Order: sequence, then structure tokens, then C-alpha cells
Amino acid sequence: MPVWCCRCSLAGHFRTYSGPETEGQLLNSFVQYFGDSLGRKIKRMPLIEETVLPGDSLLTLPVVIIGNGPSGICLSYLLSGYRPYLSPEAIHPNPILHTKLEEARHLSIVDQYLSEGLEGRSSNPVAVLFDTLLHPDADFGYDYPPVLHWKLEQHNYIPHIVLGKGPPGGAWHSMEGSMLTISFGDWMELPGLSFKEWAASKRRNIKSDRVMPEEIACYYKHYVKVMGLQKNFRDNVYITSVSRLYREKDDEGRSHQNEDLKTQRSEMEDGQKSLIKRNWEVRGYQRATDGSHVPFCLFAENVALATGTFDSPGRLQVEGEDFPFVLHSMSDFGAVISKGKLRGKADPVLIVGAGLTAADAVLCAYNNNIPVVHVFRRRVTDTSLIFKQLPKKLYPEYHKVYHMMCTQSHTMDSNQHSAYTSFPEHNVLSFKPEMKCVLQSASGLKKILKFSVALVLIGSHPNLFFLKDQGHSIGHHSNQPITCKGNPIEIDPYTYECTKEANLFALGPLVGDNFVRFLKGGALGIARCLAIRQKKKHELIESGDGGGDGVP
Repeated sequence: MPVWCCRCSLAGHFRTYSGPETEGQLLNSFVQYFGDSLGRKIKRMPLIEETVLPGDSLLTLPVVIIGNGPSGICLSYLLSGYRPYLSPEAIHPNPILHTKLEEARHLSIVDQYLSEGLEGRSSNPVAVLFDTLLHPDADFGYDYPPVLHWKLEQHNYIPHIVLGKGPPGGAWHSMEGSMLTISFGDWMELPGLSFKEWAASKRRNIKSDRVMPEEIACYYKHYVKVMGLQKNFRDNVYITSVSRLYREKDDEGRSHQNEDLKTQRSEMEDGQKSLIKRNWEVRGYQRATDGSHVPFCLFAENVALATGTFDSPGRLQVEGEDFPFVLHSMSDFGAVISKGKLRGKADPVLIVGAGLTAADAVLCAYNNNIPVVHVFRRRVTDTSLIFKQLPKKLYPEYHKVYHMMCTQSHTMDSNQHSAYTSFPEHNVLSFKPEMKCVLQSASGLKKILKFSVALVLIGSHPNLFFLKDQGHSIGHHSNQPITCKGNPIEIDPYTYECTKEANLFALGPLVGDNFVRFLKGGALGIARCLAIRQKKKHELIESGDGGGDGVP
């Protein structure tokens, strides 16, 4: 099947090619935007066959960002030319950092090295730096204003496109709307737009420092519009493949492009050719309003992964987990409740997991007068439980759940706690078709429970199926699935470029930065890296040593 193919370069040059042509909404919008932005007039997009590899003369998009949540939005903001500077009146509470800032006040933060010696709740030093500039001493309970102000510098703009499945904001649009965020609203905001000021301008009544996901989703969507980033964003886009293109190297050291992709890959595997890594090929489709799929193909010098971790819910991998009455998301559970399917049911809801999402499910069921059986593997005294890390005054609802986990165990009088019963240190062995669950305690004792619906909430993982080997080769532990805690993508801590794959970047939960306040550092690191490379490339072109094909 033919696919739409978009070609453009950093310098803004486009070319037209012979062959069948037609109008395509997604790619025509690419052409219109980049043609208008970079001063070139483009009419139509040519078609190419999926098996045909473009020649060396084809030009590429500098950056493709996959994911339009807060990570992708923030990166687009910086690539659009926005630069942070020290505010004239600002005084940072860290005297050493403030001295460094003062010494280079004329430079933007993107042009400085400042992260040495800083410590914080992220393992990535640039994330800690950006967080302490935007939220000085936040971990000590202070509410200092940011020490930065932002300038739009058009000459720092790097052409890019942000591809997302839904509207800007990513997974925040699909989160359970009745729960409050863990982080304060201010910590969820993006550079240049105060969340509180936005909420006030929209006449939204924010009653506490913590807010509902719906508010955050609306804020992110509005942010893209008010910052003028819409031209870089494409919604309803699904990525199916991100792969490297290669060039052959002949005996004399000259390179030329293979013409057949299948032949090329076969030669790579056989090790018969010396191949040079080239640009990225990004394939996928956009879902049209009528439900049809419009395929496309883009070429990029750099790809930034900003997909988050909500793609694939964690699974127990036990017998019967695929039964329709075993759910794996809060949205599915909310749908069951709203449809009244649990109304009048005598059997309890079975909730598996000891994290905050499981606690949300307990609260949801509890508030709807639905009895709960709560199963989790850890001891209630385990210091790694998330509840141990949350102040009681700020998170009273979660400490209510934790109190029930501790005091309403199955070992106590079951009649006394009919609305909620916990099963600490228990594993699920299987689900049975008659809506029964087999549990096993730490001592090996088995128990069978009857339930109305089961909800497995044991975390989620990114789904990088569109990468080679599902991205298993780019984690800290090779050949293992990428997870935000146990096996994040291995990156250079200052550029956020994958250490095992050049020109592939990652940020946000994919690299272990699970809080919005820290993922902004990833955008800073990537923007700085690309700005330096763009400057070097322009210098080479001006000196006559650089090529004009957009191929590194």
C-alpha cells in the first residue's frame, strides 16, 4: 500500500518528485506549515511505495517528537525558540548557584553549564537544575517564584513536529477525573504560563494546591494554543514504525543508498556490507474524522521519544487474567460503575495493587458504597510503600486508605469490616470463570474468593513496539522491556541522547523522570544539544565544508 511521504530540510529546501500524487490532509498540512514557515512554496505530496528507500538527495525534518504530553509540549516550546534568562529582580536562595547565574546573566540558561553539584529528587542533573530554577527549594516546603523569565528568539527556532494520539496533554485527557493529582498544581505547570493565573483567568475555582487531572489536561491544551505551538502539533496520529536508514560504503570509502529496503536489511544481518547509519524513517497513520486511516512516512535527523508510561497496564501474567470481568484501568472501572453494573451486587470488587492508582480505586468503590477486597504483595509496614512518603496533612484520602490497609485485614473480624478487607502479603494465582480468585499467602496458604469484578492496578509500562526489538536494546539492562523504574532508557545525563543509539532522544518517565516538574529538564537538555549541533552545522555550511542533503 502506498504511503504519504514528507520531505523537508533544516535549511527549508523542498523538492518535488515525479510519480502519482494526491491531496492528503495530514501531510499537506505539514507542507503548508513548513512551506510557509521556511519561505518555500509546495503544492502536493508525492507517493512512495513502502518497500522503496529514498535516495540520498531526499531531505529530512530536523526533529520528530513522538508523544504530545507535557514532555513533548515542553520540548516543542524550547525548540520553537523560547529561551530562559535570569529575571532582573530574581535572587536564588542557593548562593553558589545565584553567583553562577549572575556571572552569565546575559546568556540564556540553554547556553550555560550550571548543574554540577546540585542534588534533588531526580537522578538526572539537568532535571534538578531546571526544577530548582522554576521551583526554588520546593522540596523544603517553600513557595518561591521562578527566577527565570522567557524570551522568544526566532533565530533559535528548530523545525519540528509533535505527533500524538489525542489532543495536546497526552494521557492526562484519559485519567480518572474525580481524583486529585499527587503533585501540586504549580508543579504541573509548564514554562512561561502560571497554572494559578491560568485557572483564575478561566474562572476555575481551584480549592486546594492539588487539582483534578481534567484541570491539568485543559491547561496543557490551552498552553499549546496560547504559546503559539499549534502549528507544530498533529493529533490522532499513531506511530507504527521508527527505524534507521542506512547507506552502503564501497571499497573506496564512498557511500551510496541501497534501493531496496528488504535487500538492505538482509545485507545488514548477513554482515556482508559496511553500512553507515543515516536518518530515521517514521511511519504511521492519522485517524480521519470518518474513522479511516491515512498512512504517512516522515524522515527525520533526530527523533525524541516522549510517550510516557501509560500505554500498557501492568499484568499479573496469571491464568484467567483475560476474562472480561478482569479490568486493568481506572477508566474501565469508572465505566462499569457509571453504567450501574455493580449496583446491588453482593460480592465485593477485588482490587490488586498497593500503589496510588489502586488506592484511587479503593476510594472510588468506597465512595460508591461498593464493598472491596484489597490484595497486595507487600507488608503494610514496608517502608517503600508510597503512603510512607506522603505527608498526612496534604494527602488525607490516601492515608485513609493506608489506615484501612493496616487495620482492616482479613485476619481480623470480617463482619466488622464488611465494606473493606485487605489481604497483605498475598499473590493472585489465578482467576476462575465463575468469577472466583485463587490467592496464596506468604506462608503458602491458598484461599478462594468470590468477586463481582476484578481490577488489577500494578503500574503501567511504555509500549515502544514501533522501535526495533520494542526498544529493549536501549535500556540500562539490555534485552529487557523498558520500565520507568527498573529499566529506563539509558541516556547521556546532559543531552538526553540515548547512549546506545545516536540521534535518538528520550525524556520524561521513559528516563525515570516521573513527575512533570522534572521532565522539563529533559526538554532543556535536548534543546541545548540540538542548538549546539545546529550551530556547528551552519558553521560548516558557511565554511563550504557542509553538504546540503540534510544527512548527518
